[in-house]
Amino acid sequence: MKITDVKLITLELPEGGGPRRVPQLVQVPGLRRIQYRAGVNAEREPIVTPPSKPRERFVEVRTDQGITGRVTSSTMDEHQVDLVRSMAVGEDPLHRERLYQMFQKGTRWVYQKPGWFGDFDNCLWDIAGKAAGLPVHALIGRVRERLPCYLTGGDMDRAGYLRHIDAARAMGIEAYKFHTYKGGKADLSLFAEVRAIVGADFALINDPVCSYDLREAIEVGRVMEELDFVWLEEPFHEQKMHHYQELCATLDMPVMATEMLMHDIGISTQWLMHGATDLLRANARHGTTPVLKMAHFAELYDTTVELNAAGGLYGHIHAALGCCIDNTSYYEYMSDAADALRTEGERWGMVNAPVVQDGHIAPGDLPGWGAEWDEERFRSLILAGG
Repeated sequence: MKITDVKLITLELPEGGGPRRVPQLVQVPGLRRIQYRAGVNAEREPIVTPPSKPRERFVEVRTDQGITGRVTSSTMDEHQVDLVRSMAVGEDPLHRERLYQMFQKGTRWVYQKPGWFGDFDNCLWDIAGKAAGLPVHALIGRVRERLPCYLTGGDMDRAGYLRHIDAARAMGIEAYKFHTYKGGKADLSLFAEVRAIVGADFALINDPVCSYDLREAIEVGRVMEELDFVWLEEPFHEQKMHHYQELCATLDMPVMATEMLMHDIGISTQWLMHGATDLLRANARHGTTPVLKMAHFAELYDTTVELNAAGGLYGHIHAALGCCIDNTSYYEYMSDAADALRTEGERWGMVNAPVVQDGHIAPGDLPGWGAEWDEERFRSLILAGG
């Protein structure tokens, strides 16, 4: 089998969409330092773009045996697809490791960021499964039938978080991640109050999205330990490696520091080796092959790799990987509707995205990544590249 083409396909919905507000940065009040976050600046007129129709991009890798790998695209642009096409056409798509090594080791010389060819790598896994007539999770080797979810929330007050936790529990989800931007002082009382209400058995995670300094991270982290939180994620910017080393050495609770570095398998693993993070973060948009390498590396360090966000193909990819990686804890779910991934996939012609059931997510059993397509709808939405 040989690769005959690599395509970047853009789809556009005929309806929906609207104006988009350009983000602004606003200063966070009440802190001991100057800190900014995304928000609305009352002193500036917001910039709003003209209405536009929703679009989605897909990468397809086509072969001379009529087997096509298809994934949603979040890493590759037209130039990057051209780069892959120029070197991958004529290659055997089952030689995933050879192709991974070529593009990984050649990244510097094609002037791209690490992880840039992740969509292509995921297509090769899709092709391998379809050629074998097996789901990808069977090729890798499954360790569990389904993976528990945690629900991720945005910036809210206590009442908002409690309502969102109720929505999680309505789906059977028994874990929740805060996204707070108010600084450590505000979070101390919030976490104690929420823990008292939800009870001791409900899992809580904190991701302040770089809203703390080192002192606040230590103060809040110690309280989180007393309240039995699962982990502290990205309390300050990843450039502060020496501060992360101190934080990890100070707290008993795991610290996750590498979300903005997860595209780079080399840097992420260096941080773990040097005690600047206790957990690894990964997203398969940068490729399934490096995610599995990171998972095996983390396993040797007796820690976990946690997958970021829903993942490609409206949940199919991360659901499969989460059930194949022993040292991972949760699937990150980001909607208060159990069928949100399926609803989103159906807009673009994919009819079987996974649904949260009893607080868990599970991969499908169709060959490849398991996506089932209404090809007529998919083709009817093609704007460019088909």
